[in-house]
Amino acid sequence: MSVLDLARAELRGIRPYVPGAYEPRMIRLNANESPWRSPGDTSDRGLNVYPPPRPTVLQAKLAEYYGIEQKQILVTRGSSEAIDVLIRGFCTAGKDKILICPPTFDMYRLYASIQNAGIVRVPLLVERNFALDVDNILKALRGELSYFDKKRNRTVGIQPSKTVVWMRPRGLHLSQSGVFGGETMSASLFDVARVWHGIEPAALKHPFSVYIPKSESAEEGLWWRDLFQALARARGLPADYIKCMALVEAHPLAYQFEEFAYHLREHCLGLNLGRWDYMASLIHFTLEQPEWVLPDRNTIPHNVPFFQRVRERLADVCHKRGILAIGGMTALYPSREDPELNARALAVMAQDKKNEADCLMDGAWTGHPDQNEIAVQQFPYPNQLDRRPALDDPHLDLRPLPTGVGTKTLAGTRAAARTVIRYRNGVLNGRGASLLDGYMEDLATDRIYRLMIAQRMRHHAATRIVDDSGKPIPHTPALVTSIFDEELDRILRELSSMKDPGTPETFRRARAVSEAMIRRGAFDPV
Repeated sequence: MSVLDLARAELRGIRPYVPGAYEPRMIRLNANESPWRSPGDTSDRGLNVYPPPRPTVLQAKLAEYYGIEQKQILVTRGSSEAIDVLIRGFCTAGKDKILICPPTFDMYRLYASIQNAGIVRVPLLVERNFALDVDNILKALRGELSYFDKKRNRTVGIQPSKTVVWMRPRGLHLSQSGVFGGETMSASLFDVARVWHGIEPAALKHPFSVYIPKSESAEEGLWWRDLFQALARARGLPADYIKCMALVEAHPLAYQFEEFAYHLREHCLGLNLGRWDYMASLIHFTLEQPEWVLPDRNTIPHNVPFFQRVRERLADVCHKRGILAIGGMTALYPSREDPELNARALAVMAQDKKNEADCLMDGAWTGHPDQNEIAVQQFPYPNQLDRRPALDDPHLDLRPLPTGVGTKTLAGTRAAARTVIRYRNGVLNGRGASLLDGYMEDLATDRIYRLMIAQRMRHHAATRIVDDSGKPIPHTPALVTSIFDEELDRILRELSSMKDPGTPETFRRARAVSEAMIRRGAFDPV
């Protein structure tokens, strides 16, 4: 195929414009040159005549460099002219479209709009250094994704199995701009539709499966149901073709497990407790209550009542509805470089998963391959769908006060501030989750730490937080500012021995942004 086959059909037969041949001291009226010099023009050639219309010397050099013919090179005066020429040459008004990946040069949009060509926008992923990952999503769904294993010096692909590949879109709390002019649309809809458009259901290893995040109410289940069924109808597939798993990350949804599962009864295979997001949401909803000021995060046991009750409620509802109840992820990570940390992390994880199994959950997240075998051993095979918790009251109190657990210390506040600074520095340097001091920290745990600092500052007069000697330390706004300053100074002193990315300047910016988010109450899950 020639590139000319893609050009607009009505342009292919047009006789091209050929400028008059240049000859010294000749005026080319057919090239729109003026026969008269402008007053004061003392230039040798005259400003009333054009320079050579083609940069023939540059074209010849480029053709030689790239090993192609000179006529195959389009040289324009700036990229704007090239964009204009290409869009007008290849896009039929009202019919053809261009695809752009914002953020990008706005002239693509401008010239497409002038030509009345459609615009398809696929935004770059900010959290992945502005990279596209749609191809990898589609390859994963088709079972074609692979990577090069440097340790084994071979390419590894997805092996045929019954394992489900889940597509996780953004939640309904986020919007997508740039698709319909100045309007916004649901980011969830954009993500699912973009991937759905690029797959062939018959080629998938299993039905298309969506991992629903950030739901806050049962009504959102109706929205997802309508989307799944509309997409299936558009392809002539059964209404229940698309399957889903839903994350329980927002405290309000814990009161509507059953309604949510019922709305998605033709699609939902299970509910998954995203414990750290859920904990952040719970703190957010109780932020004004001094009795809910939590202990230092890493002193809160995995079976604290506000977690335990939501696990039992989740298992009860899921098994009643014949779907799976899936547990959360342990934050303490194993280490192949630190035997002591590795043993402690795996022991904590085994205890945590055993507790979830005792709550009659059917499985759980893991975040590291070394955790998988131990985690699987804690759960009866293949699941516990035939069992339900023996609850005296199925409508459990999901806000039992966090009394009698953990400690509230100045050191815990310092650790929170330090982690928040380091996590946000990672974000500023293109990272998402970061392994910090043995714990996997992400946006959920960052949100927890920021909320815990806000709790302590907001209720400093009613909350006893002690230093190493047991002396109460009121957490006033001024103290919190000094803690952030001191932890930043400590980080900068230790920076040469740390593995964190970035520079002193990005750490300073991370420190400033983190405290500002706490001060202005920026705790929403975005």
